[in-house]
Amino acid sequence: MTRPNILFIMADQMSAKAMPTYGHPVVRTPALSAMAAQGVVFENAYCNSPLCGPSRLSMMSGLLPHRVGGYDNAPEFSATTPTLAHYLRLSGYLTCLSGKMHFAGPDQLHGFEERLTTDIYPADFGWTPNWSEPEAKVAFQDMQNVMEAGPCARSLQIDYDDEVEYQARKWLFDQARKPQPQPFFLTVSFTSPHDPYVAQPEFWDLYSDDEIDLPETGPVDPERRDPHSARIQAHYSVGKAVVTDDILRRTRHGYYASISYIDRKVGTLMKTLREAGLDENTIVVFASDHGDMMGERGMYYKKTFFEWAVRVPLIVHAPGIFGPSRVSAPVSLVDLLATFHDLGGGAADDLLETDGLSLTPALKGAALPERIVAGEYLAEGVFEPTFMLRDGRYKLLYSESDPPFLFDMQNDPAEMSNVAGDPACADRLAALMAEAAALWDASDIRARIIADQKRRRLIDRAHRMGRPPVWDYQPFVDASTKWVRAGKWTTEVEAQAHLDIR
Repeated sequence: MTRPNILFIMADQMSAKAMPTYGHPVVRTPALSAMAAQGVVFENAYCNSPLCGPSRLSMMSGLLPHRVGGYDNAPEFSATTPTLAHYLRLSGYLTCLSGKMHFAGPDQLHGFEERLTTDIYPADFGWTPNWSEPEAKVAFQDMQNVMEAGPCARSLQIDYDDEVEYQARKWLFDQARKPQPQPFFLTVSFTSPHDPYVAQPEFWDLYSDDEIDLPETGPVDPERRDPHSARIQAHYSVGKAVVTDDILRRTRHGYYASISYIDRKVGTLMKTLREAGLDENTIVVFASDHGDMMGERGMYYKKTFFEWAVRVPLIVHAPGIFGPSRVSAPVSLVDLLATFHDLGGGAADDLLETDGLSLTPALKGAALPERIVAGEYLAEGVFEPTFMLRDGRYKLLYSESDPPFLFDMQNDPAEMSNVAGDPACADRLAALMAEAAALWDASDIRARIIADQKRRRLIDRAHRMGRPPVWDYQPFVDASTKWVRAGKWTTEVEAQAHLDIR
């Protein structure tokens, strides 16, 4: 049997809660909605950290962030850590990355044989937090992007994502032109709808101001707010900005428009597969690294475990292989390594270690085993490890420095009532707290984080003296094999580049 190609499309900061596939009444995503209608939709998929770098390192390695050093947005991802790209190469796949993956350190490939673009963010240690000085409370990001949302002609994100799309489409056509194609794993990773919340008029004008919805849950009374939320709000300087309903609608307007912009790119990639004759043997997977609070509970951006920030889309589209279905069991991005390994024909015994499990049984209609999915936040804005556990009904927010917060996701999907003190939930709370104690040694993790931060901060200071090393990936294009060059006939090169209409 011919092994399927795999196209993995990633968005950045796209919440499942903001997609019509997951029930949002306003946002327009025709391409993704069509994928979902024909594919397998995981209704309760979670990132393993509500922050770009650690979420992606966890996903790539199949290990929870603390196990792979994925603490923040400047962690060195060790070249000795096997990734999903390594496993697929062992299965005979050509692995390629177009777009963002937020690798820090000198290894900018981590198993990808080819990389078509540089990253949008730096590969050095300059973004390392400092837990050694908890009183500093440096604001890493403020409310500027909320206050200044609106239409634009171009932006950094648009420039980057347009290049990511172009290079990915060109690469797909190149694969179709090969006389003896190799099965491929192509990751196309966009940076939108990550803030700033701006969009070109073509996408901004898809929505009118009066149809933009306000948050379902307004700001939470400080007396009922959990300590982690209070810290993150202070970290973002939320109280220093006066966010009116008009500003909030404008912010959400820009976010929704950016989602539609990414949806257009998904549709273009799906069209490219059809034009190249690759669609019938390509499994397409769509996901995001984390979400965005979008003003829910009076919170913005990410770095929290509430649904808007931590619940992500996960859609698998392969109509000729898997029938359409919706899977309600909780899963997480850490499951993708085993899943891709499985889809690529790798033997389960070949996996060295993973904190996830393969989702292929669910793709085939079987039930997944009951289990708990985990999340960690170990970066700036906090000074103690903060954790999440999610089972089929409950979600626990846990830190050794805070009282536990327990939400009944079945009866309270908006996460407004902490039932940790409810006697009826005492057994479940005890069970989840025991699970947390078995999974995490918070004191040890904190000590390792601080030691690692000190090392990276020292190296960053040293690299700022004299000539710094260049770790950012620099794409190379071999023009000698692309166009007509000495020793080749024009007709010969033209014949190699020709692709019939499929």
